[in-house]
Amino acid sequence: MQKYTIIANDMRKKILEGVYKANDQLPFEKDLCTHYDTSKMTVKKALDILVSEGLIIKRRGAGTFVKDLSVEDMKSLLISSQMIGTTAYYPDKKVTSQVLEFSIQPASQSIAEKLNISQDTFIYNIYRVRQIDGVPKVIERTYMPVDVIPGLRLEHVEESIYAYIIGDLGLKIHNAHRKISVRKATSEEENYLNIPSGEPVAITEQIGYLSTGVAFEYSITVHTQDSFNLEVVLTHN
Repeated sequence: MQKYTIIANDMRKKILEGVYKANDQLPFEKDLCTHYDTSKMTVKKALDILVSEGLIIKRRGAGTFVKDLSVEDMKSLLISSQMIGTTAYYPDKKVTSQVLEFSIQPASQSIAEKLNISQDTFIYNIYRVRQIDGVPKVIERTYMPVDVIPGLRLEHVEESIYAYIIGDLGLKIHNAHRKISVRKATSEEENYLNIPSGEPVAITEQIGYLSTGVAFEYSITVHTQDSFNLEVVLTHN
């Protein structure tokens, strides 16, 4: 993953968690260079990502500030924060993947219906265990159309697929339809996640969409009970 993406992920998380509050001035670029041990150009790219996301604003001659977000803005950002992927969600931790399967195959009828594609369309079939600081926390089964996400390789699957989609392909992940449920872990899940027999797990079934409206991902993800949380903002009109 590019260094500027890592920095943007870390600063985004600090803003969403309130470390940097609305209207706070961020450290100067030279101080961020020292903190992240990187170049001014890398810091600038990271800040530009946050500007494009509407999280911060640059004021000529004054510095960079956290945007004073409306309730609607915050609601949108909280939803987006659930879409940034495991690697981005844990910027201060080492996220690795044990790839159990990575293949290309024609879409089955059920997967084709989820992704709104024809049955003869080729898709990636990805099955991996995500580890946070060496501890298995998430099992992901993901299907993506090859023509929508071209050039995906094992090295991307071992690291961050979303970083490849956003950073290398230049695509914008927009939203997702997500269904959440809870059940007891299967024996296979207990084995891969190293959890006790009968422990509950959270299941998220998700169809992700690009800013163009095209479905790019159908996934079923199994989370350990200590690694899953969902934050929403409810409003009344």
